[in-house]
Amino acid sequence: MGVKQYKINTQIHVWRAKKRMTQQELADLAGVSRQTIMQLEKNKYNPSLILAYTIAQILEADINDLFLFEKES
Repeated sequence: MGVKQYKINTQIHVWRAKKRMTQQELADLAGVSRQTIMQLEKNKYNPSLILAYTIAQILEADINDLFLFEKES
């Protein structure tokens, strides 16, 4: 039995838009670079659990609404 692989699809851009927040504003509040937020929104970077929780708190969202886990086929 092989190890199951997962991918994460983020909804950060949707929640950020609801808050009318720029990538830079979110980055500043989360203590990361704008490039990190950009990479997260493009699903090219998987955040640490601490960063994921921090972003969820800033956006007043449930972490499960921001980060959708899917099995890779």
